[in-house]
Amino acid sequence: MDRRAFIGTLAGGLLAAPLAAEGQQRGKVYRIGILSPSPTPAGPGVTFDILRLGLRDLGYIEGENIRFEYRMSGGHDDHFPEPASELVALKVDVIVAATVPAIRAAQQATITIPIVMILSSDPVRMGLVKSLARPGGNTTGLASLTFDLAGKRVEALKEAVPRLSRIAILFNPTNPAVREGASLTNVAAQKLGLKTRSFEVRAPSDLETAFTAIMQERPDGLIEVPDPLLGSQSEFAAKNRLPAIHPGRAAGGLMSYGIDFGENVRSAARYVDKVLRGANPGDLPVEQPTKFELVINLKTAKALGLTIPPSLLQRADQVIE
Repeated sequence: MDRRAFIGTLAGGLLAAPLAAEGQQRGKVYRIGILSPSPTPAGPGVTFDILRLGLRDLGYIEGENIRFEYRMSGGHDDHFPEPASELVALKVDVIVAATVPAIRAAQQATITIPIVMILSSDPVRMGLVKSLARPGGNTTGLASLTFDLAGKRVEALKEAVPRLSRIAILFNPTNPAVREGASLTNVAAQKLGLKTRSFEVRAPSDLETAFTAIMQERPDGLIEVPDPLLGSQSEFAAKNRLPAIHPGRAAGGLMSYGIDFGENVRSAARYVDKVLRGANPGDLPVEQPTKFELVINLKTAKALGLTIPPSLLQRADQVIE
Protein backbone atom coordinates (compact mmCIF):
# COMPACT_ATOMS: atom_id res chain seq x y z
CA MET A 1 0.00 0.00 0.00
CA ASP A 2 1.50 3.37 -0.99
CA ARG A 3 1.71 6.31 1.42
CA ARG A 4 -1.28 8.17 -0.07
CA ALA A 5 -3.52 5.10 0.12
CA PHE A 6 -2.44 4.42 3.72
CA ILE A 7 -3.22 7.99 4.83
CA GLY A 8 -6.58 7.83 3.10
CA THR A 9 -7.45 4.56 4.83
CA LEU A 10 -6.30 5.89 8.22
CA ALA A 11 -8.31 9.09 7.84
CA GLY A 12 -11.37 7.13 6.79
CA GLY A 13 -11.05 4.91 9.87
CA LEU A 14 -10.67 7.88 12.26
CA LEU A 15 -13.78 9.49 10.83
CA ALA A 16 -15.82 6.31 10.80
CA ALA A 17 -15.22 5.51 14.47
CA PRO A 18 -16.83 8.68 15.91
CA LEU A 19 -19.64 8.49 13.39
CA ALA A 20 -20.38 4.92 14.39
CA ALA A 21 -20.26 5.85 18.09
CA GLU A 22 -22.53 8.83 17.48
CA GLY A 23 -24.96 6.67 15.57
CA GLN A 24 -25.04 4.14 18.38
CA GLN A 25 -25.62 6.87 20.99
CA ARG A 26 -28.43 8.42 18.99
CA GLY A 27 -29.94 5.01 18.39
CA LYS A 28 -30.40 4.42 22.13
CA VAL A 29 -33.46 6.01 23.70
CA TYR A 30 -33.24 5.84 27.48
CA ARG A 31 -36.47 5.48 29.42
CA ILE A 32 -36.67 7.36 32.72
CA GLY A 33 -39.40 6.35 35.13
CA ILE A 34 -40.80 9.10 37.37
CA LEU A 35 -42.49 7.96 40.59
CA SER A 36 -44.07 10.79 42.55
CA PRO A 37 -47.20 11.79 44.48
CA SER A 38 -47.92 14.46 41.83
CA PRO A 39 -46.27 16.44 39.00
CA THR A 40 -45.02 18.84 41.69
CA PRO A 41 -42.73 16.60 43.77
CA ALA A 42 -41.84 19.24 46.36
CA GLY A 43 -44.88 21.45 46.32
CA PRO A 44 -45.99 24.43 44.19
CA GLY A 45 -43.38 25.79 41.78
CA VAL A 46 -41.20 22.68 41.75
CA THR A 47 -41.99 20.43 38.78
CA PHE A 48 -40.19 17.76 36.81
CA ASP A 49 -39.52 20.36 34.11
CA ILE A 50 -36.47 21.17 36.25
CA LEU A 51 -35.24 17.60 35.89
CA ARG A 52 -35.80 17.67 32.14
CA LEU A 53 -33.84 20.90 31.81
CA GLY A 54 -31.01 19.47 33.90
CA LEU A 55 -30.83 16.41 31.68
CA ARG A 56 -31.02 18.56 28.57
CA ASP A 57 -27.94 20.45 29.76
CA LEU A 58 -26.19 17.07 29.93
CA GLY A 59 -27.13 16.19 26.36
CA TYR A 60 -30.37 14.27 26.85
CA ILE A 61 -33.09 15.54 24.54
CA GLU A 62 -36.64 14.34 25.10
CA GLY A 63 -37.92 12.62 22.00
CA GLU A 64 -34.41 12.00 20.66
CA ASN A 65 -32.37 10.01 23.19
CA ILE A 66 -34.55 10.07 26.28
CA ARG A 67 -38.17 9.37 27.14
CA PHE A 68 -40.06 9.88 30.40
CA GLU A 69 -42.63 7.54 31.90
CA TYR A 70 -44.67 9.27 34.61
CA ARG A 71 -46.48 7.37 37.32
CA MET A 72 -48.24 9.32 40.10
CA SER A 73 -49.96 8.16 43.27
CA GLY A 74 -52.55 10.94 43.24
CA GLY A 75 -51.44 12.13 46.66
CA HIS A 76 -52.00 8.73 48.30
CA ASP A 77 -48.80 7.23 49.67
CA ASP A 78 -50.30 3.75 49.91
CA HIS A 79 -50.96 3.76 46.15
CA PHE A 80 -47.28 3.65 45.13
CA PRO A 81 -46.77 -0.15 44.77
CA GLU A 82 -48.88 -0.43 41.60
CA PRO A 83 -47.26 2.44 39.64
CA ALA A 84 -43.82 1.26 40.80
CA SER A 85 -44.55 -2.21 39.40
CA GLU A 86 -45.75 -0.63 36.14
CA LEU A 87 -42.41 1.14 35.71
CA VAL A 88 -40.53 -2.10 36.33
CA ALA A 89 -42.70 -3.89 33.76
CA LEU A 90 -41.83 -1.17 31.25
CA LYS A 91 -38.14 -1.99 31.85
CA VAL A 92 -37.16 1.63 32.37
CA ASP A 93 -33.44 2.34 32.61
CA VAL A 94 -33.71 4.25 35.88
CA ILE A 95 -36.45 5.24 38.33
CA VAL A 96 -36.48 8.74 39.83
CA ALA A 97 -38.44 8.55 43.10
CA ALA A 98 -39.59 11.72 44.82
CA THR A 99 -40.48 10.78 48.41
CA VAL A 100 -39.73 8.11 51.01
CA PRO A 101 -42.94 6.09 50.26
CA ALA A 102 -42.14 6.27 46.53
CA ILE A 103 -38.53 5.18 47.10
CA ARG A 104 -39.61 2.26 49.29
CA ALA A 105 -42.19 1.13 46.73
CA ALA A 106 -39.55 1.25 43.99
CA GLN A 107 -37.10 -0.74 46.12
CA GLN A 108 -39.75 -3.37 46.79
CA ALA A 109 -40.54 -3.58 43.07
CA THR A 110 -36.96 -4.02 41.82
CA ILE A 111 -33.45 -4.80 43.05
CA THR A 112 -31.84 -4.33 39.64
CA ILE A 113 -33.16 -1.11 38.09
CA PRO A 114 -31.23 1.91 39.48
CA ILE A 115 -33.24 4.24 41.72
CA VAL A 116 -32.39 7.94 42.12
CA MET A 117 -33.88 9.63 45.21
CA ILE A 118 -34.95 13.28 45.19
CA LEU A 119 -36.54 13.94 48.60
CA SER A 120 -35.30 11.30 50.99
CA SER A 121 -35.12 13.11 54.36
CA ASP A 122 -32.51 11.06 56.24
CA PRO A 123 -32.12 8.01 53.96
CA VAL A 124 -29.96 6.08 56.44
CA ARG A 125 -32.37 6.68 59.31
CA MET A 126 -35.26 5.69 57.04
CA GLY A 127 -33.48 2.46 56.05
CA LEU A 128 -33.26 3.38 52.37
CA VAL A 129 -29.47 3.08 52.08
CA LYS A 130 -26.69 1.52 54.18
CA SER A 131 -24.67 4.72 54.43
CA LEU A 132 -24.35 8.08 52.73
CA ALA A 133 -20.84 7.35 51.48
CA ARG A 134 -21.60 3.84 50.20
CA PRO A 135 -25.39 3.48 49.84
CA GLY A 136 -25.17 -0.08 48.46
CA GLY A 137 -27.93 -1.84 46.55
CA ASN A 138 -29.56 -0.08 43.62
CA THR A 139 -30.37 3.28 45.26
CA THR A 140 -28.59 6.64 45.49
CA GLY A 141 -29.43 10.31 45.04
CA LEU A 142 -30.23 13.33 47.19
CA ALA A 143 -30.92 13.68 50.91
CA SER A 144 -33.02 16.59 52.15
CA LEU A 145 -32.12 16.43 55.88
CA THR A 146 -35.50 17.82 56.91
CA PHE A 147 -35.16 16.22 60.35
CA ASP A 148 -32.29 18.55 61.23
CA LEU A 149 -34.43 21.60 60.50
CA ALA A 150 -37.48 20.81 62.64
CA GLY A 151 -36.18 22.49 65.79
CA LYS A 152 -34.83 25.50 63.93
CA ARG A 153 -38.22 26.17 62.35
CA VAL A 154 -39.86 26.17 65.78
CA GLU A 155 -37.18 28.51 67.16
CA ALA A 156 -37.51 30.93 64.23
CA LEU A 157 -41.30 31.10 64.55
CA LYS A 158 -41.03 31.66 68.30
CA GLU A 159 -38.57 34.48 67.75
CA ALA A 160 -40.80 36.13 65.15
CA VAL A 161 -43.99 35.79 67.22
CA PRO A 162 -43.23 36.70 70.87
CA ARG A 163 -46.77 35.85 71.99
CA LEU A 164 -46.49 32.33 70.57
CA SER A 165 -47.74 29.73 73.03
CA ARG A 166 -49.78 27.22 70.95
CA ILE A 167 -48.68 25.76 67.63
CA ALA A 168 -50.63 23.79 65.05
CA ILE A 169 -48.55 21.15 63.27
CA LEU A 170 -49.82 20.13 59.84
CA PHE A 171 -48.45 16.79 58.60
CA ASN A 172 -49.08 13.66 56.55
CA PRO A 173 -48.94 10.56 58.80
CA THR A 174 -48.80 8.12 55.86
CA ASN A 175 -45.25 9.26 55.06
CA PRO A 176 -42.84 7.78 57.65
CA ALA A 177 -40.35 10.60 57.17
CA VAL A 178 -43.07 13.20 57.77
CA ARG A 179 -44.26 11.36 60.89
CA GLU A 180 -40.71 11.54 62.23
CA GLY A 181 -40.51 15.22 61.33
CA ALA A 182 -43.77 15.94 63.16
CA SER A 183 -42.50 14.12 66.23
CA LEU A 184 -39.27 16.13 66.25
CA THR A 185 -41.24 19.35 65.81
CA ASN A 186 -43.35 18.44 68.85
CA VAL A 187 -40.26 17.74 70.94
CA ALA A 188 -38.62 21.03 69.91
CA ALA A 189 -41.79 22.99 70.74
CA GLN A 190 -42.15 21.40 74.16
CA LYS A 191 -38.54 22.30 75.00
CA LEU A 192 -39.49 25.93 74.43
CA GLY A 193 -42.57 25.58 76.63
CA LEU A 194 -44.99 25.63 73.71
CA LYS A 195 -48.18 23.60 73.46
CA THR A 196 -48.82 21.72 70.24
CA ARG A 197 -51.72 20.13 68.42
CA SER A 198 -51.13 17.96 65.38
CA PHE A 199 -53.50 17.89 62.40
CA GLU A 200 -53.31 14.98 59.98
CA VAL A 201 -53.72 15.18 56.22
CA ARG A 202 -53.68 11.72 54.62
CA ALA A 203 -54.94 12.83 51.20
CA PRO A 204 -55.63 16.13 49.40
CA SER A 205 -59.32 15.80 50.29
CA ASP A 206 -58.40 16.05 53.99
CA LEU A 207 -57.01 19.59 53.75
CA GLU A 208 -60.30 21.44 54.19
CA THR A 209 -61.22 19.34 57.21
CA ALA A 210 -57.80 20.04 58.74
CA PHE A 211 -58.15 23.77 58.06
CA THR A 212 -61.54 23.87 59.76
CA ALA A 213 -60.18 22.05 62.81
CA ILE A 214 -57.17 24.35 63.02
CA MET A 215 -59.29 27.49 63.00
CA GLN A 216 -61.56 26.06 65.69
CA GLU A 217 -58.47 25.69 67.88
CA ARG A 218 -57.24 29.22 67.02
CA PRO A 219 -53.51 28.51 67.56
CA ASP A 220 -50.91 31.27 67.65
CA GLY A 221 -48.89 29.80 64.81
CA LEU A 222 -48.65 27.07 62.20
CA ILE A 223 -45.78 24.79 61.18
CA GLU A 224 -45.94 22.64 58.05
CA VAL A 225 -43.87 19.46 58.06
CA PRO A 226 -42.36 19.15 54.55
CA ASP A 227 -44.36 16.85 52.27
CA PRO A 228 -45.40 17.13 48.59
CA LEU A 229 -48.97 16.28 49.60
CA LEU A 230 -49.22 19.45 51.67
CA GLY A 231 -47.26 21.74 49.38
CA SER A 232 -47.42 25.25 50.81
CA GLN A 233 -50.44 26.48 52.72
CA SER A 234 -49.38 30.12 52.79
CA GLU A 235 -52.70 31.23 51.28
CA PHE A 236 -54.64 29.56 54.11
CA ALA A 237 -52.32 31.07 56.73
CA ALA A 238 -52.55 34.57 55.26
CA LYS A 239 -56.33 34.41 54.83
CA ASN A 240 -56.76 33.48 58.50
CA ARG A 241 -54.04 35.82 59.80
CA LEU A 242 -52.10 32.87 61.15
CA PRO A 243 -48.31 33.31 61.51
CA ALA A 244 -46.67 30.32 59.85
CA ILE A 245 -43.31 29.00 58.81
CA HIS A 246 -43.12 26.95 55.64
CA PRO A 247 -40.53 24.36 54.57
CA GLY A 248 -39.85 26.11 51.25
CA ARG A 249 -40.34 29.48 49.59
CA ALA A 250 -44.03 30.30 49.72
CA ALA A 251 -45.75 33.17 47.93
CA GLY A 252 -46.99 35.59 50.57
CA GLY A 253 -45.85 33.35 53.43
CA LEU A 254 -44.49 34.99 56.57
CA MET A 255 -41.38 32.83 56.77
CA SER A 256 -39.76 29.80 55.21
CA TYR A 257 -36.73 27.80 56.19
CA GLY A 258 -35.35 24.86 54.31
CA ILE A 259 -33.37 23.66 51.34
CA ASP A 260 -33.84 24.66 47.72
CA PHE A 261 -36.11 21.80 46.63
CA GLY A 262 -35.79 22.81 43.00
CA GLU A 263 -32.03 22.38 43.21
CA ASN A 264 -32.52 18.87 44.56
CA VAL A 265 -34.62 18.00 41.52
CA ARG A 266 -32.04 19.51 39.16
CA SER A 267 -29.18 17.70 40.92
CA ALA A 268 -30.96 14.40 40.36
CA ALA A 269 -30.15 14.85 36.65
CA ARG A 270 -26.45 14.36 37.41
CA TYR A 271 -27.18 11.05 39.12
CA VAL A 272 -29.37 9.89 36.24
CA ASP A 273 -26.55 10.75 33.82
CA LYS A 274 -23.95 8.83 35.83
CA VAL A 275 -26.18 5.76 36.07
CA LEU A 276 -26.95 5.81 32.35
CA ARG A 277 -23.22 5.96 31.69
CA GLY A 278 -22.78 2.74 33.64
CA ALA A 279 -22.05 3.83 37.22
CA ASN A 280 -23.19 1.49 39.99
CA PRO A 281 -25.73 3.43 42.10
CA GLY A 282 -24.60 1.59 45.21
CA ASP A 283 -21.15 3.17 44.82
CA LEU A 284 -22.37 6.75 44.27
CA PRO A 285 -22.39 8.71 47.56
CA VAL A 286 -25.70 10.27 48.56
CA GLU A 287 -25.46 14.05 48.27
CA GLN A 288 -26.45 16.18 51.24
CA PRO A 289 -27.67 19.78 50.97
CA THR A 290 -25.12 22.43 51.87
CA LYS A 291 -27.33 25.51 51.77
CA PHE A 292 -30.38 26.31 53.86
CA GLU A 293 -32.44 29.44 53.23
CA LEU A 294 -34.32 31.56 55.74
CA VAL A 295 -36.74 33.89 53.94
CA ILE A 296 -38.80 36.52 55.77
CA ASN A 297 -41.62 38.53 54.23
CA LEU A 298 -41.90 41.91 55.97
CA LYS A 299 -45.06 42.79 54.05
CA THR A 300 -46.82 39.76 55.49
CA ALA A 301 -45.36 40.49 58.93
CA LYS A 302 -46.83 44.00 58.81
CA ALA A 303 -50.23 42.62 57.80
CA LEU A 304 -50.09 40.31 60.82
CA GLY A 305 -49.07 43.14 63.13
CA LEU A 306 -45.64 41.63 63.77
CA THR A 307 -42.31 43.38 64.17
CA ILE A 308 -39.52 40.98 63.21
CA PRO A 309 -36.55 41.30 65.60
CA PRO A 310 -33.34 42.66 64.01
CA SER A 311 -31.44 39.58 65.21
CA LEU A 312 -33.69 37.34 63.10
CA LEU A 313 -33.55 39.66 60.09
CA GLN A 314 -29.76 39.57 60.19
CA ARG A 315 -29.80 35.78 59.89
CA ALA A 316 -32.21 35.82 56.95
CA ASP A 317 -30.88 34.91 53.50
CA GLN A 318 -33.61 37.02 51.92
CA VAL A 319 -35.89 39.71 53.32
CA ILE A 320 -38.90 40.56 51.17
CA GLU A 321 -39.89 44.18 51.65
